[in-house]
Amino acid sequence: MDQKRLFVAIAISIGILLAFDALNRPAREAQRAQQQQAADAQQPAPAPGPAGPLRAPTDASPAASVPTAPAARLPVEGPRVQGTLSLRGARLDDLVLRGYRETVDQNSPLVRLLAPREGGAPYYAQWGWTAADGRTRVPANDTDWTAEGSALAPASPVTLRWDNGQGQVFEIGLSLDENYMLTAEQRVRNNGAEPVQVLPWSRIRRESTPPTQGFYILHEGFVGVLDGRLREETYGNAKSEAAKRNGAAFEQETGAGWAGFTDKYWLTALSPVDPAQRHRAAYRHTTDAGPRGPEDRWQVDFAPVAPQSVAPGASAANGIRLFAGAKEVRLLDSYGERLGIPDFDKAVDFGWFYFLTKPFFYAIDWLFGIFGNFGVAILVFTLALKAAFFPLANKAYKSMSRMKILGPKMQEIRERHKEDPAKAQAEMMALYRTEKINPASGCLPILIQIPVFFALYKVLFVTIEMRHAPFFGWIHDLSAPDPTNLFNLFGLIPYDPMQLTHYLHMPAWALIMGATMYFQQKLNPQPPDPIQAKIFQWMPVIFTFMLASFPAGLVIYWSWNNLLSILQQRYIMALEAKRTGGKPGLAVPAVAKKG
Repeated sequence: MDQKRLFVAIAISIGILLAFDALNRPAREAQRAQQQQAADAQQPAPAPGPAGPLRAPTDASPAASVPTAPAARLPVEGPRVQGTLSLRGARLDDLVLRGYRETVDQNSPLVRLLAPREGGAPYYAQWGWTAADGRTRVPANDTDWTAEGSALAPASPVTLRWDNGQGQVFEIGLSLDENYMLTAEQRVRNNGAEPVQVLPWSRIRRESTPPTQGFYILHEGFVGVLDGRLREETYGNAKSEAAKRNGAAFEQETGAGWAGFTDKYWLTALSPVDPAQRHRAAYRHTTDAGPRGPEDRWQVDFAPVAPQSVAPGASAANGIRLFAGAKEVRLLDSYGERLGIPDFDKAVDFGWFYFLTKPFFYAIDWLFGIFGNFGVAILVFTLALKAAFFPLANKAYKSMSRMKILGPKMQEIRERHKEDPAKAQAEMMALYRTEKINPASGCLPILIQIPVFFALYKVLFVTIEMRHAPFFGWIHDLSAPDPTNLFNLFGLIPYDPMQLTHYLHMPAWALIMGATMYFQQKLNPQPPDPIQAKIFQWMPVIFTFMLASFPAGLVIYWSWNNLLSILQQRYIMALEAKRTGGKPGLAVPAVAKKG
């Protein structure tokens, strides 16, 4: 009965991992193609060209005509970003990230975050106004702004200016910090004779559906924390919600808050500068006609709840921040603390195990600061975890070791009472009590390891700090699968078996993991049922194939954890052998004697 409990617990654990693998394997296979697609989509810095009409986020009138003259551009130069801002329409639509490349190859292109409308995947931020009074002339999507300043840089803010010819002057003051945060102050000066009412807005817009990783454990799409609540919408959900509501997929009034688009490693997000001023945020989807038929448009926008009324001779302003960069955990935490952006770290999808995942990240990142290698940091972190769970694991291994020593006596009881299973069970339970054995304790190491496994998987999978992090030898990216393969003799045969089927991927570290699991299994007591015993014997093979396409860092962790468990179990077995004098089961329970 107790062996069945152990078997059921392990079977459930295997089932969870098998389901986990089945749900994620297709996406892992598609990931390579998506990375290639992203690399192919890399565009050079845009040359001046025509800009077409664009729908405004607050129902502003589109441009009446399409200019034919090239749009002027303002350089954007920061320590961590570079690009240009289009002065036609006040759009930041050209931004690449310094320090991040598409692949581990140092000659691969820099990661492009924002791209102009002239390219294949337009993605940009924009600032503008709506005429709330219905008569004030406001900037349009084809408006050419003048720039006060030669380039936008951390020590060099710029001001964009446009005069509507009716007495109102619109300005956008832009400043950039040393990382990825841009602050825009939208100002209106009313030099006219009558008051005007205008509504400033800011938006982030994607004019195509981006490729996504497709992992169910990773959120990609709309994301934000509005009025204290995390609001996430996938592209598919947003499309259906927008259709149902015949408008915005989601709208929320908020004070302090933020919203934008999240990819696996990158984020664009808007956040009001003044948390006391109420804004309305919206997630939107529209469908516009394109050269190949209807095309999806995605948008996040912020606007004050009420229009600004600007009296003659007065001015009004509204501040908004734009984050456009890498989702570095410590940087997001810093922005959250310094700028009062609530839960900004939730842009990183730490998931349900947030209470484990984020502390795990901080611990590994701290160890990386000491050792300079994330792989070594994972090994040391695993050692620390083993030390933390040492008393609990020790108790489990001690019970398992005693069960292994008592194996012959338990087999003797079963043979003696083959015709009376109830009596055999009663004698074994008495034997367990006498020897102070808990048969279910063997489940503990596995049950403890499962949440740790998932939390560490999330750390490796979602944190950009682990992206392209090397280990030793052939492992150049801990967040990617081990590239070696048994089926081409680890590169000796110039052929990729993965072209035939993704199941033909058997890397070196997966084999190492399987071997350590096999030797660890040999130290455990075997189930008495022959069928269960055979299933247990196949477990190392099942796990080896299952983990073959997982991130190399995770497989290295599992292998190292198995090795530490083997050492701990052998130590406990040596102590138990010494305690019993090398003989299995010195104590004989009273129930057994009566038999």
